[in-house]
Amino acid sequence: MKQIIQDLKTGSTLLEDVPVPQVKPGYILIQTTRTLVSLGTERMLVEFGKANLVDKARQQPDKVKQVLDKIKTDGLQPTLEAVFNKLGQPLPLGYCNVGKVIAIGKGVTEFMIGDRVASNGHHAEFVCVSKNLAARIPDNVSDEEAVFTVIGSIGLQGIRLLNPQLGETIVVVGLGLIGLVTAQLLKANGCKVIGIDYDRQKVSLANEQGILAITPEEGTDPVRFVQEQTDHIGADGILITASAKSNDVIHQACEMSRKRGRIILVGVIGLNMRRDDFYKKELSFQVSCSYGPGRYDEIYENKGIDYPLPYVRWTEKRNFETVLQALSAGILDVKPFITEEVDLDNYNAIYGDMRKKGSIASIIRYPETTEIKTTIPVYNHDFKPGKGVIGIIGAGNFTSSMIIPSLNKVQAEIKYIASAQGLSAKILASKAKIAYATSDYKVILDDTEVDLVIISTRHNLHAPMVLEALNKGKSVFVEKPLCLNRNELEAIIDAYRNAPENITLTVGFNRRFSPFAKKMKELSGNGPKNIVATMNAGFIPADFWVHDPETGGGRIIGEACHFIDLCSYIADSHVIAVCMNPMGINPQENTDNASILLRYANGCNAVINYFANGSRSYAKERIEVFAQEQVLVLDNWRKLEGFGVKGFSSMKSNMDKGHKQQFALLNERIQTGGGPLIPFESIINTTNASFGCITSMKENRWVAIE
Repeated sequence: MKQIIQDLKTGSTLLEDVPVPQVKPGYILIQTTRTLVSLGTERMLVEFGKANLVDKARQQPDKVKQVLDKIKTDGLQPTLEAVFNKLGQPLPLGYCNVGKVIAIGKGVTEFMIGDRVASNGHHAEFVCVSKNLAARIPDNVSDEEAVFTVIGSIGLQGIRLLNPQLGETIVVVGLGLIGLVTAQLLKANGCKVIGIDYDRQKVSLANEQGILAITPEEGTDPVRFVQEQTDHIGADGILITASAKSNDVIHQACEMSRKRGRIILVGVIGLNMRRDDFYKKELSFQVSCSYGPGRYDEIYENKGIDYPLPYVRWTEKRNFETVLQALSAGILDVKPFITEEVDLDNYNAIYGDMRKKGSIASIIRYPETTEIKTTIPVYNHDFKPGKGVIGIIGAGNFTSSMIIPSLNKVQAEIKYIASAQGLSAKILASKAKIAYATSDYKVILDDTEVDLVIISTRHNLHAPMVLEALNKGKSVFVEKPLCLNRNELEAIIDAYRNAPENITLTVGFNRRFSPFAKKMKELSGNGPKNIVATMNAGFIPADFWVHDPETGGGRIIGEACHFIDLCSYIADSHVIAVCMNPMGINPQENTDNASILLRYANGCNAVINYFANGSRSYAKERIEVFAQEQVLVLDNWRKLEGFGVKGFSSMKSNMDKGHKQQFALLNERIQTGGGPLIPFESIINTTNASFGCITSMKENRWVAIE
């Protein structure tokens, strides 16, 4: 299928050939008929993509600070690699989509095959959308009208926050597409509506819709005009749908408002506010969030769990439905706003000049018949079974920044890369000269030429995919963690032990492969030792998926396992008991601030301090080993120092955590038929120890590890 994307590195807007996405539980697969180009939001993204690095930095000062902090802790080269890797990930454009349902995911009962729906899907021939981000289109509403649903919902949510009453005077500042739709909806609500915009054409269009609209370009003072229209009382409410950097917009809104008036911001403006503006009139101000309640809520949007209607009357989905009802009843008329309609292949007629005079709403038409391809060829290459052929499942940031560069360095034979949505797989396949991009990972498992499957997905998918791959007779490399619970671990143990002898299972515990770790193990000797490992992990918002017990398993299971494996490697033993002490009075199961004590069979002790409340400007990882009147200190995988170590003082490198060494060895083993990189019993012990941490916290005791 074809999809429109924005390349942030080159600034080009491209029509990319990508695999059709897979339908997921709680989602629907839509074949697109029309999409609407949001000239405001999309123009901003396109112009950002075209800006040079300096201008990009000026537009994102908060990101610049993050980059500077990373340079301090990680060094210049790793930071530059991370920045350019991020810029190399294109943005899919569009969020106003209409089409018909062609597939339904598990748990979806609201839709049927063949339903016409409006959604926030991208500009693509096929889109996979959550059931809570789509609404059925009434029969008397055309696709060209229904494609305004999402834009209308943005304005409608601002209206709901404003809560206008019959007869009130409401000012709409900014008569772009959202402003024009908002003004119509307010008029239908029984309000006296005044519109303001600097574009004469938009003002004329609003006037034709029965809106009293003016432009300061003709010398009209908007504040004085509003005061005159309200007998010098002022407007009851101001709805700002403009996009401007100036702080004058919010100042004027305050001046034209009555005492105790309401101001709602839907657009993007300068917000250097004057306290006196709000103080003397006791004004209220609120920023509207996109389509309505549920937006950016992982549980609502991705898990499909709705808010109960008696308590949350209007959600983003119910706002979609309201706009469609308004179109059906003739309350909302969007046809006058349509400036042009173009075929998908002619997309550059719109994106080539997004500031052309007279453009209000541009619609893209899609072909009626399109072949559904979930796997597409990208790079021509012949493969032979038994020669270390690799298939990668997961095309996220870690895959693009670590896995593929490491494999390319050793000229690994990569045949496939898979991602559920298809786009990221295609982009990485093109960059790394991978033969096929697919949205269906089962294609990799069914291909007899593939020897090794690399799994780098969200954590909840690790165990099911490991089991499928092992049962298909594939060797597996899975990013940490191996699994999220003991039942999954037992199933993996059984599958691995029943697999053919030449099959290997490796987990991405890469720290043990770093030259620094090897040197620490060598210098600290074989006797008992004390190990202190500190991870300044950094804050991650509570609603991020890694904290979700079902999806991510929490950061102790998902990431602290790295350090459990590293300590076990340095101790040259296995964990026999664990105790975890979390920070706080009533810590949650998914805590990411804790100290972990490990007791080893050979008498070694280890303390892992996993903290998320430290400064990002401080080094992220630090390991100390105390043994035989010697001390070894490893600072953030850049410098190892020895104190009291005969014949050794220090060792330096450029941020070497062992990723490259692990993948080089992995590729070598899969080609030569060598054994596993990490003993399977060690993987089981580390995984059990991470589970033991959670049990220890819940039961407030030491937990024995088998």
